[in-house]
Amino acid sequence: MNLSSYEQTRSELETYFDQTAVEAWKRLTSDAPVGRIRRTVREGRDRMRATLLSWLPDDLSGRRLLDAGCGTGAFALEAARRGAQVVATDLSPTLVELAAERLPQELKGQVEFRVGDMSSQDLGSFDHVVAMDSLIHYHIDDVLAVLKQMTSTAGRSVVFTFAPSTPLLATMHTVGRLFPRGNRAPAIQPVAEQALEARIATELGPQGWQIGRSLRISSGFYTSQGMELVAR
Repeated sequence: MNLSSYEQTRSELETYFDQTAVEAWKRLTSDAPVGRIRRTVREGRDRMRATLLSWLPDDLSGRRLLDAGCGTGAFALEAARRGAQVVATDLSPTLVELAAERLPQELKGQVEFRVGDMSSQDLGSFDHVVAMDSLIHYHIDDVLAVLKQMTSTAGRSVVFTFAPSTPLLATMHTVGRLFPRGNRAPAIQPVAEQALEARIATELGPQGWQIGRSLRISSGFYTSQGMELVAR
């Protein structure tokens, strides 16, 4: 892992989600009315969450799951409803506090919220690790480094998303750089699917991991690709 690159991006994300974008993120992840653009993002995220959930067992009773980059806790809630014991972590104390507030009382014993780095070795071991839209701001080298850490602590599967390299995303990435730094979100880093697959085969294959299912979801201004890694 390029610590300089990873830590700089992590710091930008922490500031953005804990200060700049808190109110917008609260609305986006609730039932509150939002504009057309954010509505397409909400719909895309809902579809991606449902997809990643469909790659996990319907009954997660007795299994431990890490929600890496939990945001306001929507995935953690659904996994707990299936019976999982969930550790949900995020860089933003504000979002973690909101996630804890939104968790129904009957599920509070099944979810442990933590503020911190999704790749921390202190989080423990799990049956499943989920990182939905938590890696989309990192360069491919850092993505692979985080995946190596996650697979070292997961016993059954790791499901995650990345920003696929597409003409639309490349254009949005270029246009985004035209805005003053203080007015824009940390840049999404498009990753070439074939390059990622090749590196997973080379760097994670010898450790007993292989790619399972993969699906791209596009909804207006939301484009993300889900990928499943399974232990052989």
